[in-house]
Amino acid sequence: MRKKITWITLTTLLIVGCNQSEKPMKEETTEEGKIVVYQVFTRLFGNQNETNQPWGTIEQNGVGKFDDFTNKALQEIKDLGVTHIWYTGIPHHALVNDYTAYGISNDDPDVVKGRAGSPYAVKDYYNVNPDLAKNPANRLQEFEALIARTHQNDLKVIIDIVPNHIARKYEGKTNPKGVEDFGAKDNTTVEYDRNNNFYYIPNTPFEVPTDANYQPLGGQKHPLSDGKFAENPAKWTGNGSRAAKPSIHDWYETVKINYGIKPDGSKDFPLLPEGYHQKDYKAHFAFWKDKDVPSSWVKFKDIALYWIAKGVDGFRYDMAEMVPVEFWSYMNSHIKMKNPKAFLLAEIYNPAEYRNYIQLGKMDYLYDKVELYDTLKNIVQGRGLPKHIANIQQGLADIEHHMMHFLENHDEQRVASPEFAGDPKKVLPAMVVSATIGTSPTMIYFGQEVGEPGAQDTGFGKPSRTSIFDYVGVPHHQKWMNGGKFDGGRLNEEEKSLRDYYKRLLNFTIKSKALMGAYHEINTFNIENNPNYEQGLFSYVRYNNQEKLIIVCNFYQNTSVNHDIILPKELIQKWQLKDGAYALKEQLFGKKNVTLTVKKGEGRITLNLLPLESVIWKM
Repeated sequence: MRKKITWITLTTLLIVGCNQSEKPMKEETTEEGKIVVYQVFTRLFGNQNETNQPWGTIEQNGVGKFDDFTNKALQEIKDLGVTHIWYTGIPHHALVNDYTAYGISNDDPDVVKGRAGSPYAVKDYYNVNPDLAKNPANRLQEFEALIARTHQNDLKVIIDIVPNHIARKYEGKTNPKGVEDFGAKDNTTVEYDRNNNFYYIPNTPFEVPTDANYQPLGGQKHPLSDGKFAENPAKWTGNGSRAAKPSIHDWYETVKINYGIKPDGSKDFPLLPEGYHQKDYKAHFAFWKDKDVPSSWVKFKDIALYWIAKGVDGFRYDMAEMVPVEFWSYMNSHIKMKNPKAFLLAEIYNPAEYRNYIQLGKMDYLYDKVELYDTLKNIVQGRGLPKHIANIQQGLADIEHHMMHFLENHDEQRVASPEFAGDPKKVLPAMVVSATIGTSPTMIYFGQEVGEPGAQDTGFGKPSRTSIFDYVGVPHHQKWMNGGKFDGGRLNEEEKSLRDYYKRLLNFTIKSKALMGAYHEINTFNIENNPNYEQGLFSYVRYNNQEKLIIVCNFYQNTSVNHDIILPKELIQKWQLKDGAYALKEQLFGKKNVTLTVKKGEGRITLNLLPLESVIWKM
């Protein structure tokens, strides 16, 4: 049966299960409940300015501040179902604004992307972005106050560390005693030295990249924007380019950090012995205790411990796979010795390296981008089928707890953008799968929960992604912010309903014990044994000794589903269910209660799903 529906009729249903003994997960998890990370681009969150002038200055377009994260704002984030906040863009990075009155040198627009600058071109790791402070002279103290305020609202604090590269002009203005800047003691006459922090192109000056279709600041005049930047000898660029004049498509605003990898790719540091995949962080720490390691290792370890001492609860590591896994063993074991509960998340896109970075690198979590995210995006866009999800989960079964799920972050297209789905309702089945299929953390990006499409052409950043390079407002988020009231007062009914959906779903996930238990997909069984089963569905169960969930998601955008779904005999036996009728109750909205009928050891539930509707039943 096919029919069109409106957003107001959409619901997600949850129904829970029996108190029978179950087999434990293959891999034990340490968390009591699911983790939900709210990524927020710090300088954009509190900005109420709606001008959005392309390449606009901070005076024209405004900027958010640490103080915008009021107790009310933080409590609303908490109430959304969030456990951790990833404050993106905290360390002081290169930007085009004048803070010379505070002893900070100006950055050259020729080597800054955008006007507000990339948060991944860090200029000073021992201080924070002055744009974010009401009083730049007290910027570090203002961030320390935000850490305390976040903790007071029962939320954890995550910030970025970018170990692969730093800004071309790095200047530590407030280094702790004894800390020297990157490159301060480098031998710049050679391409490589084990204890150099950078790689060099001896006797060759750096040249600013050029492109006929690009001008710094969109062609606006600036005293430092002259097509030149003094760097002699030139350093390797952040993405590994060894050209003195990198391409405009290279990470030309950054320089590559040397971790003791020789130019030929060989490793110039101690290697972990066999068997360290199975050893814990304490054993890794003990191994490195008496080892001589490259200078860059020590510098980044000290940076991480500095922020841990400030009260930061964990880190998101940018492009972690571009840094050797042995360094991560060294770095993360030092962090865990200081804070065993530190949250360590790696941006990594190479599935062949996942297990090395978890087991040897001692990462808690990795991006599940090229597996689950890409699969879900393909399904939403009609380029794949839900059945492909089963293969992804099977392939990651031994490490699923470590694979963080998301549908948005600062690098990816907004789901509400035409380039992704065009309508945020179309991704709700994918969001249910993302949030409930595993024991791993779920992440959402601020504005996702109110349908922010990232439609602005803001200068360096282009539509479909909220720009990380420009001073800009985030329109749908601003409507929820409502002049600092953080009450959603300017949202329309569809946007309010969308946020309510996320709030109900995320809060369910952090409270459900079954979601930290076992997973069993029943989709493949139904495809093979149920002739009425629709290919637009994906179905699975989650369970532990206390509760049992049956989850079915309808990815069809215009098609209702009305047929039975079968629970195989194997599952019924595992759940120790006798023949009979079992009431299933919806958990999110209190509607659509149904019955599981077990007959001759096989279970059946009659589905009546609207387009884009998902059900999670608790028995």
